[in-house]
Amino acid sequence: MYRFLLAAAPLLLISVQIPTQASAGPNDNQVGRKCEPKKKKTGGMFGSIAGSIAGQALGRAGVPSGVAGVYIPVGSLLSDAIISKLNCKEQVQAATATTEATRGGVGTTSTWTSESRENVQGSSTVVAQNNRSDGGSCMQVNDVVIVNGEETTVSKTMCRAPGASGYTLAA
Repeated sequence: MYRFLLAAAPLLLISVQIPTQASAGPNDNQVGRKCEPKKKKTGGMFGSIAGSIAGQALGRAGVPSGVAGVYIPVGSLLSDAIISKLNCKEQVQAATATTEATRGGVGTTSTWTSESRENVQGSSTVVAQNNRSDGGSCMQVNDVVIVNGEETTVSKTMCRAPGASGYTLAA
């Protein structure tokens, strides 16, 4: 059975389409609009199964999320105050910075500079961390966004549930 799965794996992977570049669509430069991907038609059950197998294989191989244009859920990583200042591409950059900072722990700062607009930059800094009684943990993260010299600073709490792989914005 194991040999059959190994022989069939390349056939399954043929139907999987891995995006090579993140694309938010025609509204990339609209400031303040949440950058959520459009739902696209999938390949049905076979494609879903193949995608699941490929995702598990990539996860075991140590391929980090965010590689190959994987969707970054900006709404679960950024506050509305920050989202309102940034376009879609900048939101993805800010969300990536938040993820990088939380991976580094307390004292870690991750900075970014807009690839789509001049005079736009930001950073995320982890300033505190505490463990919860249920086995999860939370971090206090300060986001700074500078748009044309105007600085916006937002403090947010990011939490990770027990067994979860990443932090998300606490409600």
